[in-house]
Amino acid sequence: MATPRSVAFHTLGCKLNYSETSALTRLFEDNGYWPVPFEQGADIFVINTCSVTEQADKECKKIVRRALRRQPGAFVVVTGCYAQLKPAEIAEIPGVDLVLGAGEKFRMLEYIDDLSKAPGKGMVHAGEVRDVNTFSASFSFGDRTRTFLKVQDGCDYKCAFCTIPMARGSSRSDTVENAVANARDIAAQGAREIVLTGVNLGDFGNGTAVIEGERAKKEALFIDLIEAFDREVTELPRFRISSIEPNLLTEEIIAFVAESRAFMPHFHVPLQSGNDKQLRDMRRRYRRDLYAARVAAIKKQMPHACIGCDVIVGFPGESEADFLETYRFLQNLDISYLHVFTYSERANTVAAELPDPVPVEERRRRNQALRGLSEMKRRAFYQQHLGTTRPVLFEQHKNPELISGFTDNYIKIEMPATQGVVNSIAPVLLENLSTDGEVVLTSCEIMSGNF
Repeated sequence: MATPRSVAFHTLGCKLNYSETSALTRLFEDNGYWPVPFEQGADIFVINTCSVTEQADKECKKIVRRALRRQPGAFVVVTGCYAQLKPAEIAEIPGVDLVLGAGEKFRMLEYIDDLSKAPGKGMVHAGEVRDVNTFSASFSFGDRTRTFLKVQDGCDYKCAFCTIPMARGSSRSDTVENAVANARDIAAQGAREIVLTGVNLGDFGNGTAVIEGERAKKEALFIDLIEAFDREVTELPRFRISSIEPNLLTEEIIAFVAESRAFMPHFHVPLQSGNDKQLRDMRRRYRRDLYAARVAAIKKQMPHACIGCDVIVGFPGESEADFLETYRFLQNLDISYLHVFTYSERANTVAAELPDPVPVEERRRRNQALRGLSEMKRRAFYQQHLGTTRPVLFEQHKNPELISGFTDNYIKIEMPATQGVVNSIAPVLLENLSTDGEVVLTSCEIMSGNF
């Protein structure tokens, strides 16, 4: 009997990538391979890449070198967004044996045979992204507590700064029926929370996809999907929406979450700029008044809701006045935290050809200013809830003397370790804010078991 081949994975980028890596891991395992930690070394290394920033591209090269230091002679596969965008460039990286694009990623085992190292540059299998029309469901599964379930892929939007449509193709989705079945499988394995993920999640149901050889019908919209989860997956107590575009976050969705059994009062809504001129240049499909209206609608129906926001600083043509307008807009907006991104030029995007680039040092200064604002927003949101009791889903903490978790409205808590509460939900009194403002501390006793 042949010795099982070992395989190790490394993932760069978003939650969607992590869910897909988990699906690939299960694919290898089901075919007789032995998944091992990346640092242990393996016969095969699979690197699932991102290409949102220039740093992610550079990181891929570092990971390849690190893999071969762990196990010289290992077979190295690179896939993901960077692999679709620049397959020939990756194939030239010393040690890379196989490069797979978006349409080939989930057929990886078809391209792996005797693990012979490439004599020169790596072999490339990356078709045109316009030909990618299949949807491959996937979900992450780590510590059982929280799982990321992919229900949508690709994007039909043409934002000026973004390479994702070129890397992942057009918008396509799972069916409601299949997504519900996957959620039930996840719940049966012990998870207590599912985070729904996709490239443009609110676009669920738009575009056709081929699922297991059959073309899916354009049968539903995002509201139909979340209503089905809430109604039919009653064994799972928590769902979260990972990120949703403001123009797709309808009043119907907000009202549904406000009354939902299982969907948490937590929204992450990309803004990118609080300046309408910048939004037009970015080719976003809304203006800041619509964004403010969505935030107001959420807070009116769920005053306790957590609202996160993505912002890009240093986009071409962003003057100091434009940036200050964005800063003041965010300062006055009832949001809870920011994810701040420094603009970086990406090949083949409209933004890369725009005039008036912002100096790199100025981009970094603006990034730091908004990160400081984010810290103030998070601290204020946490302080607002001190003295209240909220349900917490408990998780393992890296410090064995502590346990941690998140409230329904995404407040991170820490408390002294209590036996038997990991992966259970219990009410917790939010007592004190940590010195750095990153977590809320509590010392109350917790009864074991699920709530």
